Amino acid sequence: MTTHRELDVVFKSLDYAETNYQIDMTELRDKLQGINLSNQDANQHALFYALNNIAMDQPNWTYLAANLYLNELYEKASSSRNYNRVLKYGSFYSLLEELSHKGIYSSDLLDSYTKEEIDELGKVIDPSKDLLFTYIGLFLLADRYLARDYERNIYELPQERFMVIAMTLMKKEEKADRLALVKEAYWALSHLYMTVATPTLSNAGKSFGQLSSCFIDTVDDSLDGIYLNNWDIARLSKDGGGIGVYYGKVRALGSDIKKFKGNSSGVVPWIRLINDTAVSVDQLGQRQGAIAIYLDLFHKDIMNGFLDLKTNNGDERRKAHDVFTGVSVPDLFMRKLQEVDENGRSIGEWHTFCPHEVKQIMGWKDKAGNPLGLEDFYDEENEYYFTEKYMEAVQHPLLPRKTYRAMDVMARIMVAQLETGTPYMFYRDEVNRQNPNKHLLGKGRTSIFCSNLCTEIAQNMSTSAITREYIDEEGNIVIVRKPGEFVVCNLSSINLPRAVQKNVLERLIRIQVRMLDNVVDLNTISVKQAEITNKRFRAVGLGTFGWHHLLALKGIYWESDEAVQFADELYEDIAYYAIQSSMELAQEKGAYQEFRGSEWETGAYFMRRNYTSERWSKLQQNVSQNGVRNGWLMAVAPNSSTAKIGGSTDGIDPIYAAEYAEEKKNFKFKVTAPDINHKTYEFYRKARHEVDQIWSIRQNAARQRHIDQGISFNLYVRHDIKAKELLQLHLEAWRQRLKTTYYVRSTSQAEIEECELCHS
Repeated sequence: MTTHRELDVVFKSLDYAETNYQIDMTELRDKLQGINLSNQDANQHALFYALNNIAMDQPNWTYLAANLYLNELYEKASSSRNYNRVLKYGSFYSLLEELSHKGIYSSDLLDSYTKEEIDELGKVIDPSKDLLFTYIGLFLLADRYLARDYERNIYELPQERFMVIAMTLMKKEEKADRLALVKEAYWALSHLYMTVATPTLSNAGKSFGQLSSCFIDTVDDSLDGIYLNNWDIARLSKDGGGIGVYYGKVRALGSDIKKFKGNSSGVVPWIRLINDTAVSVDQLGQRQGAIAIYLDLFHKDIMNGFLDLKTNNGDERRKAHDVFTGVSVPDLFMRKLQEVDENGRSIGEWHTFCPHEVKQIMGWKDKAGNPLGLEDFYDEENEYYFTEKYMEAVQHPLLPRKTYRAMDVMARIMVAQLETGTPYMFYRDEVNRQNPNKHLLGKGRTSIFCSNLCTEIAQNMSTSAITREYIDEEGNIVIVRKPGEFVVCNLSSINLPRAVQKNVLERLIRIQVRMLDNVVDLNTISVKQAEITNKRFRAVGLGTFGWHHLLALKGIYWESDEAVQFADELYEDIAYYAIQSSMELAQEKGAYQEFRGSEWETGAYFMRRNYTSERWSKLQQNVSQNGVRNGWLMAVAPNSSTAKIGGSTDGIDPIYAAEYAEEKKNFKFKVTAPDINHKTYEFYRKARHEVDQIWSIRQNAARQRHIDQGISFNLYVRHDIKAKELLQLHLEAWRQRLKTTYYVRSTSQAEIEECELCHS
């Protein structure tokens, strides 16, 4: 019979769980004492027992399971690193030294910090913070993010990963302040008050990969532009980036090439090429590339293959099942949907054009004489620049077009959404109206053409182009590219339940914005125009997760005015602290390059949002005087994996279910809603597909007012939803001035495989 001494480690975990989580361990103790098991086998036996007991009425078994899994991690790390397992954590300096020698870590940390500094930081590492993890959170962190050697042996432990991230992001700070800032960043991470985006969580401190989540490119209407975009996508995908691509400038099917009529094959064949790149160039061997392609609703190819790219009907030679799709929607189209005759029948007409033919025939030019298309204009408040240009195009007798009922276009969109979840909706006029950096183009000129893979990023965009190709004196072929604005998003997210309940938002956001800003300077991006844009605007995306979790803890029903009001008040506070923190960084380090003339400087940003209170007025004056460090500051990402690591609910979504089986390629186990008990269950009772989506839209509208970029916002619908009902949801989202909507998730769809790169 196994003795207590042999099972001491396991029993200590049982004691901890029994004391702290009120779980009766009598049956498990008897089982373990009654069979002859080794220490390791006893731990596995207890772990399986705990996982099988997780249920809605006994959710705290997840913490026992996490505690037992920690035993395994401590055992494996101590074996790999040859230290006493009883210590839990070994020498931090030795870890850095060994993994740097093996080439897993970059040598930068050892070069940047002295041994004395590293030893001091090693003493700050707090193993007790490991007890904050749920089982699924700890499992995901260990499985995907903790550093291992090339034989997949575990070396790094959770608190060491957090400390390495903190050290990496602060390594270029002034030495007098650096250790204090590292400790503050570690405080934020170790308490699970925040999470960093997947690329940062995975790659910080390591000798490979980059730190940014997503990228957005604009494809030029040329063979060079198309193939250079594909090359750029391949390089970013290799390094673990998710990409959004705007194809609205590429000529349509049947357009002319070099004045030869009818020769263009349109956008679909080029998108198929990108699809093959996504599959072929995987992300660090872990998953295939993740790419979203956007097209304008007034592009002639929208109804000629684009909306059917992912559906299962039609010609497979014109399919691209491995990319995601998004449509850029003008206000005018949404108004056309509401035009009806006396019998209530939709009569709004919608015309689509080839962008190349528009530029050839309409003759619109910018101040430099460059041709402009419909995509280059948007409608401001009461100033209808796009609408006027669109009507000019409609009325031009020589401009070819295809004409449809607007409702027929929308019907195709909704059919594709119910089958595949996409296309995403990008409300281009609202995005450009709210853009704080539209000062760089003329009034009414579009700066932002589309969003990213997860619909939360909205930043200035433009095409890159080859301007010269020549052979230098040494016989090298030199290609000169004029860089466009290649968008980069750097993400991290607040764990709302922890941070709000502990009242640490102001302290947290101050260090969080600094961490995000430092990513800009630390990152090594293989696509140089992305690096230029990143440093020009220093854009970051501070987001949140755990919204439903927080509502349950606060005792607020999802479908209530109280939830809408709470969203408005909470996100106003988050916006205030984020802008204040960026302003303070600008005082210390300087404002971003394009601050002058922006709506941050003029105050228009604050006036648009009706920020008129005393605290806002004072902050507006400080911003105008000192600048902000970051051209864009806030973006709410989907947060699936990292929300689970933080022990909370995904992004701003309602819960999937109060109890469900979480299943991926290498695991399946039961999960319960966080902090579920007899009090919170009432507020978790309605899950994703049961809540009225109108309330979700209203919450998001309240939230969106305070977010300078976008929000990953899903619509959850039943498989038997009527077309009219789904249409009303889209119309309501547009009326409520949302910038984007993400997936339409139907109960009939298989679980959609998402890109996890934006899941900060």
